[in-house]
Amino acid sequence: MPASRHRLPSGRTLEITTVADRPDLAHADIDVGDWPAFMRHNRVSEAYFAQTVETFAETCLIATSDGKPVGDAHAVQLSDGNFPAGGWEQSVVRAFTDVRHGVQPDTACALNISVARNFQGEGVAALLLTALREAAAGLGLNALDAPVRPTHKHLEPSVAMDDYAVRTRPDGLPLDPWLRTHVRAGGRIAGVAPASWVIAGSLAEWRSWTRLPFDRSGPVEVPGALVPVECDVVADRAVYVEPNVWVRHEFSTG
Repeated sequence: MPASRHRLPSGRTLEITTVADRPDLAHADIDVGDWPAFMRHNRVSEAYFAQTVETFAETCLIATSDGKPVGDAHAVQLSDGNFPAGGWEQSVVRAFTDVRHGVQPDTACALNISVARNFQGEGVAALLLTALREAAAGLGLNALDAPVRPTHKHLEPSVAMDDYAVRTRPDGLPLDPWLRTHVRAGGRIAGVAPASWVIAGSLAEWRSWTRLPFDRSGPVEVPGALVPVECDVVADRAVYVEPNVWVRHEFSTG
């Protein structure tokens, strides 16, 4: 994918390139602002995510402004998983398994799009999403799938994701802003991944991550979580099973 250049509403310029073209920025540290501490303790991410930029450099992107990294996007390549229930985790494991077995990929799966806090609200995420689509299509892949973490779902943790995902505005676009961005870019909502991102830990760990007591068994609403965390005091464990929304971006072969 050739580098793309954009002028943002603020007047600042933005350049988007693949990590294959900018390996020096493969592990750039980008300040995205506040992020729930518990979300940093997913075992699959801990095992695989750092390897993504080397293994799938052509579908990992970096956005810079005045030479400084201000955003990134990561996608793996795999044989079509047909929207697995395991979402993010299952797709990552499958992608690296495909690499080990020499399986030819036909689909990309977006893992994240991050934007520096001082560049948020300028459409950078949408530009990175479009660039991910272009990078995947440029490799001859059939589609870009994304297990999307809806922006506003954490405000309604008790609402089922199946119900949340189909909410629309009067114009027919999704009510959730991030789902809406995907649909505007050409994606279609394809279903829900009910166990996309799992975090398990002792009650002491959850207390340190959230500053909540975790002293009663049952569901616990945690700020930033899309659904309640299930707490088991007797077992000294709590588990968060996050659902995501599958969105598919198909590419024309004509």
